[in-house]
Amino acid sequence: MKVVELTSVDGFVAFDMDCATSAGGTRLAPDVTPEEARLLARAMTYKLAVLGQRIGGAKAVLRGGAEERAALVARYCAEIGPLVASGSFLTASDLGTRTQDFASLPDYRPDSIMHQEIDGELVDTVVTGLGVVAAADTALGGSAGRTFAVEGFGKVGGGVVRELARRGGRLVALSTIHGCVVDESGLDVAALFELRAEHGDACVLRLGRPVLPPESLYEVAADVMVPGARTGVLHPGRAAEVRAGVVAPAANVPYTAGGLRTLLARGVVPLADFVCGAGATIGYLAERAGEVTDAESTGALVDERVSRLTAASLEHPDGPFAGAAELAAAFLGTWCEPPELPDGPPLAPEPA
Repeated sequence: MKVVELTSVDGFVAFDMDCATSAGGTRLAPDVTPEEARLLARAMTYKLAVLGQRIGGAKAVLRGGAEERAALVARYCAEIGPLVASGSFLTASDLGTRTQDFASLPDYRPDSIMHQEIDGELVDTVVTGLGVVAAADTALGGSAGRTFAVEGFGKVGGGVVRELARRGGRLVALSTIHGCVVDESGLDVAALFELRAEHGDACVLRLGRPVLPPESLYEVAADVMVPGARTGVLHPGRAAEVRAGVVAPAANVPYTAGGLRTLLARGVVPLADFVCGAGATIGYLAERAGEVTDAESTGALVDERVSRLTAASLEHPDGPFAGAAELAAAFLGTWCEPPELPDGPPLAPEPA
């Protein structure tokens, strides 16, 4: 693992392996750390490995707020431009950044399928949400009539909510930084999207329902819980409170090792974040390989691959996270040898 401190902005790029090519998104938040970059780079290694790609995982993290985004990302892109031009580092948007922020990079394709819009949302966001729901659908044997509790209502959270509604699922809880709203009969998804367009994350305050603390989402009874925020949220204490039957992460590295053990001991099915959230990666890789021609074929491919990987991971006796990690490790072993091999799957440290 190599972590490079950036000189143009306050931030870091973590490279999980010594590879000719590494890939991973660029995250912007006020409190990102080198440790977070390391964890996210490892998650990317495992995501690429389950997809059969001989590419190392990477992740860039930039410290700053939304009001600084344009200037920070512009300086960052100028600094990493030579790495991108050489093919050493491939990146795209992540938490806090937007696809168009990277238009100045040498490999940016404005005509990319992934940069097209569907109902006002970029395809890369749509297929990420689709992948999360496809994974849950596979674990449940169908999403119609099933209940979902979703953390976050930004790019990916919105994609998850849109896709679960399309498949006949019921959104019974939604949280943002402003709070959590719950309705066992199902929240009004159309109203939420209208409110989000005007009020952003504060949409939960405008729904006319009681607003609970954001962490209340983890205690909502649902068929599926979708963690969609930061790393390490499912530690043993919180995992003991989860009332969902399946965890289908939209966020990277939500589990600690102890959190995973707690979920499994309670009969909760913890799907692998690096499979559930692989939609955009599948889309970008497939477009480069000429496997897809439009948004529809990209969505169909994401659905098929995420569903197939989830089904395979569910066969593991120690649960689907272990199953997916084993699939990734087996592929890594076909082209890496110790000490180059990662020393384990992406799991967050236990809280102090």
